[in-house]
Amino acid sequence: MEIVKAKTAGFCFGVDRAVKLTDSLADAGHKVATLGPLIHNPQCVARLEQKGVVTAHSMEELPSGYEVVIRSHGVDEKTYDALAAKGLTVHDATCPFVAKIQRIAKEAGEKGALLLIAGDKSHPEVQGIVGHTRGEVFVFSDLMELETFSGPENVKKSVYVVAQTTFQITKWLESVKFIKKLYTNPKVFDTICNATWARQQETEELAHKCDLMVVIGGRDSSNTQKLVKVAGNHCKTIAVETAAELSAEDFADVRCAGVTAGASTPSSIIEEVLNKMSETVQNEELSFAEMIEQSMKPVFNGKVVTGVVTGVSPSEVTVDIGTKQTGFVASSEWSDDPSVKLEEAVKKGDELELVVVKVNDQEGTVALSKKRFEARAGAEELEKAAEEGTVLEANITEAVKGGLVGFVKGIKVFIPASQASLRRGEDLSQLVKTKANIRIIECNGRRVIGSIRAVLAEKVAAAKDAFWSEAEVGKHYEGVVKNLTDYGAFVDVGGVDGLVHISELSWDRIKHPSEVLKVGDTIEVYIKSLDTENQKVSLGYKKSEDNPWERLKNEFPVGSIFRAPVVSTTKFGAFVRILPGIDGLVHISEISNDRVEKVTDVLNVGDEVEVKLIEADFDKHRVGLSMKALLNGADEETAE
Repeated sequence: MEIVKAKTAGFCFGVDRAVKLTDSLADAGHKVATLGPLIHNPQCVARLEQKGVVTAHSMEELPSGYEVVIRSHGVDEKTYDALAAKGLTVHDATCPFVAKIQRIAKEAGEKGALLLIAGDKSHPEVQGIVGHTRGEVFVFSDLMELETFSGPENVKKSVYVVAQTTFQITKWLESVKFIKKLYTNPKVFDTICNATWARQQETEELAHKCDLMVVIGGRDSSNTQKLVKVAGNHCKTIAVETAAELSAEDFADVRCAGVTAGASTPSSIIEEVLNKMSETVQNEELSFAEMIEQSMKPVFNGKVVTGVVTGVSPSEVTVDIGTKQTGFVASSEWSDDPSVKLEEAVKKGDELELVVVKVNDQEGTVALSKKRFEARAGAEELEKAAEEGTVLEANITEAVKGGLVGFVKGIKVFIPASQASLRRGEDLSQLVKTKANIRIIECNGRRVIGSIRAVLAEKVAAAKDAFWSEAEVGKHYEGVVKNLTDYGAFVDVGGVDGLVHISELSWDRIKHPSEVLKVGDTIEVYIKSLDTENQKVSLGYKKSEDNPWERLKNEFPVGSIFRAPVVSTTKFGAFVRILPGIDGLVHISEISNDRVEKVTDVLNVGDEVEVKLIEADFDKHRVGLSMKALLNGADEETAE
C-alpha cells in the first residue's frame, strides 16, 4: 500500500502562533489561562494543562491572578471590555485573518449594512465576528439555509458578505453566486484563510488519486470536519484523532492511502498515524498461518451477505450468515424511521440481504446493516427517479432549520422549506412522522434534494383545469378558508382560490372577516361571477334565508310593538336595533307628545325603549318606528 501525505497537513499560521505564545508563557513561569480550549485538539490541550495552563470556559471560570490568552478564534467586543474592566493581563492570539473579518463586521455595523456570514453559527470564531457588529446580521451554513433568508428589513440596505476562515470553498462559491444575483452590488470579502483554501484543494486532489483518505484532527475542529466532507465526496474516508483509532481492517484492499490533517493537529500526532500505517503495511507481526486465515475470511467490511433471522429483541436482530461468527443488526442499522419496532418488522426465519459493517474476530461477531443495503439499491433508484421525474413516497422524520429531513428507499433526503409546501410560513413540524409524495430535484452523491411542492403544484394545476372546465355562475362548492384580508376571505374551491368579499360574509355589518370565519374553516359557497380570462372567481356566502329583511317581513309586520335598544342618535332622531343588520328610525317628532328640542335630552345609546313599527320600505331598506304612538292619550291618527 502506498502512503501519500498532504504537504499542507498540520498547524496553520494562526494556530501555530497561539500554541507557541502559550508554551512560551508557561515555560517562563507565568500563570496562564486560555478563554476556551486553545485549539480544537484535545491532545494538545492536555499537554498544555500538564504545564499548568488552565482552560476557562467562561469569564467566571478565569482564576484570580492568571494572565489570559485569547485563542486564535478571537472573541467579541463585550469580552474585551469585560477583561479590561477586571484589569487582567491579556495576550491576544487572535488569528490575523480572523481579526480582519472582525474589522469588516464592525464597519458593516457602523455603515448600517446587512452582514451575511457564511459559517457555523455555533463556532466560537463566528460568534466572535457577530459580536463585533451592531447592525443586522444573518449567518448561513450553506446555500439552502441562505435561500431561507427573507432579506434585510430595509431593502435599500447595502450588503457585506464574509466567510468563516475555515468555510468549505465549494459552498462559498455557490453562495456568493446566489448573493450576487439577489442583491445589487454586494461587498463580498473573500475571507477564507489561504491555508484553509490550499488544504481543502490539496485534499480534494489527493482523494481523486487514492482508495482511502485518513483525516487527522479533533472531532470539534470545524476545518477538520470540512476536510472529511471534501475527501468523502471522492473516496472512502476515515476521521481519527490519534493513531490508536486505526486498525488493520481499515486498509483492506487499499492500494493507495492519502493522509491529511486539520489546522489544529500537532505534527507529533501526524507522525504517529503515519508510523502506524507503515507498520500495518509491513505486516511484520502476522505469521504465515494468520495470513492464510486472513485471506480466507468469508466476510469483510462492505460485503453483501444473505442471512436468516434467529432472534429478535427491541434493540437488535440476530442473524445466521453461515459463518463461525454471529451476525447482528442493531436497531439503528435497521431503518432510519424511528417509529419502526423490530418485533413487528421482522420474525424468526425471515431471510434478509445485508451489508457487513464491521467484523470482530476476537468476539466472534459481525455487525450488519439492512438500511445500508437498501441505500445501495435506493441510490440507483433515486438517480433514475431524478432523471425521469418519478413521484416517490418519503418518510418525514424531522423538521430542521431550513426545511425537513425524510428517507426514501433508505436514502436521506433534504426538503428545503421553500419546497415543502405551496405557501410560505406554514408549520412544517406538522409533517413530521408522516408520509409525503415528493419528486427528486437534485441527486448528486450524498446530496439528495426533494420537493413536496412540485407534486402539490402538479395536483393543483390539474384541479384548476378541472375547475375551469366545469365552473358556472350559481354552482355551489364546499371550500376551505385559506386566507383572510381586510376586504374579504379567500376560499379554496378545488385548486382555485375564490374571493368572498366582506360584504358577502354577513347580513350584519362587520369590520373584519375574522368576526365570521377563521383560516381552515370548511364552508359552503357559490359562484357569483367568473372572469375566465384573468381566472378570477367571486364567491357568495350569505344565504337568502338568513336575510334579516325577510325575517322582518315575517316576524315584524307593520303595527308590531316590541322593546329594542337605542344604537345611535342624530339631530333628527334615534336608531333602534330591530334585528342584527336592521336599525329602525324613531324620528324626533315620534319620540314624545311634547316637543323635543334635542334627541339626547330624552334618549341615550343603550336605552331599552318600547316602539311601534309604523312603516317599512323593503326596496329602500328603511323602517320607521314610533314611541309617541304608544303614549297615553295619543290617538291613532296622530301616530300615523
